[in-house]
Amino acid sequence: MAVDIKSLNHNQLNDLINKAQQRQNELRKEKVAKLREKIHALIKAEGYAFEDIFGHARTTKGRRSGGTVAPKYRNPADPEQTWSGRGKRPRWFSDALKAGKKEKDLAI
Repeated sequence: MAVDIKSLNHNQLNDLINKAQQRQNELRKEKVAKLREKIHALIKAEGYAFEDIFGHARTTKGRRSGGTVAPKYRNPADPEQTWSGRGKRPRWFSDALKAGKKEKDLAI
């Protein structure tokens, strides 16, 4: 199927390019799916599970889940205000440092 691209106008040419790229992506996805099936079949034929070979899939892309961190500093004026020492300094912490207190004075 030969297409004479010299006879196409700008819009027709862009449409052809978009359709070709879509088809290329479809073919790639089909090839990947077939390869995945072959790999799973080979692993199963050898008597193993996918996890035995590749381990468990990482759902967080290698990052740890964001758990809570114990607070390291407490506001002496309001003991309910605490800070873990991570992230941006709270205003009360910065104000206390400007007032002459030291980090160790605010530590829990």
